[in-house]
Amino acid sequence: MHSIQSSIRLQILSIPMMVFVTMLLSGCAVTSQKHTTNQAFATSLESQALKSSGIAFITPSSVTGQEEDKQALALTFTEVLKQARPDLRIVSLPETLGAINRAGLADDYKQMFEDYPLTGIFSRDTLLKVSRITGARYLAQLKLGGFRQESKSRWGMLGIRIVETKSASLRLYLQIWDGENGLIAWEGGQELTSAHESLQEDPISFKTAVEQAAVELIARLP
Repeated sequence: MHSIQSSIRLQILSIPMMVFVTMLLSGCAVTSQKHTTNQAFATSLESQALKSSGIAFITPSSVTGQEEDKQALALTFTEVLKQARPDLRIVSLPETLGAINRAGLADDYKQMFEDYPLTGIFSRDTLLKVSRITGARYLAQLKLGGFRQESKSRWGMLGIRIVETKSASLRLYLQIWDGENGLIAWEGGQELTSAHESLQEDPISFKTAVEQAAVELIARLP
């Protein structure tokens, strides 16, 4: 009888370890969740006009300390937009910058962005010039309002870390300017909080967070 009871206790104690080993071998996320908050304001942008006139990306803006993320932000967002909207003619940020430099508009372009933080307005004359040299009536500017990554461990028996909660928060805004008249044709914002529990130590990447926010934001375009 004593031997049977010891065997039962051993089996019961081994269950958590078996679960842990199974999770360790799988190496995949245990649970995941995503929360989004969005806003979109359409003013004068029409679906047919967007399709026929094209859209070019100009330099994004970002909060202090994340200036180096601007190029990655534009690249990732453009990739998602091309996949989601193959009906649009899209001019990427490198193509736009190349056209601006080739046309000798670098100083005008720089001045436009220097004035923008004070006024919230892009120069109509410069917008028109950029629109003409890129062949796209609409100019898209992304704004990175913030990005944060966090990681919290959850510990099990014998001090062994069972899972780690990975989370990321992103605030992203998009303004589409009409290069012909200098008006904001469309604007929208996306706040995303994504979290999952995993045995893997890699955090939720900036690229992944931008992709998730971009999908939500692009879905509301005309």
